[in-house]
Amino acid sequence: MPRGSSPKRERQYEHIKESAEDRGESTRRAKEIAARTVNKERARSGESRTASRTSTEDVSSARRGGRRSRTGAEGPTYDQLYQEARKRGVKGRSGMDKQQLKRSLGY
Repeated sequence: MPRGSSPKRERQYEHIKESAEDRGESTRRAKEIAARTVNKERARSGESRTASRTSTEDVSSARRGGRRSRTGAEGPTYDQLYQEARKRGVKGRSGMDKQQLKRSLGY
């Protein structure tokens, strides 16, 4: 963690790192995920000196977690399911909704 980071960010970093390790990520990858997430949150809340446009204007890390992951709160997105169906050659995929795609792929 950067010098001067708040105790809240320290706890957030540890929590994210432990969660990533519990999901099976390597220690190195877990640290990277935690650092990137905390740095983005610091930028969004104005706690960092510099911030990229995507850090401040993109979807927050907390909201994005379930939307872009395969196993998050909402599972895979429609686009992820559609791409998987395309890769597997599922017939009629263009007319299917999310639930139908899930069923056809066995999710």
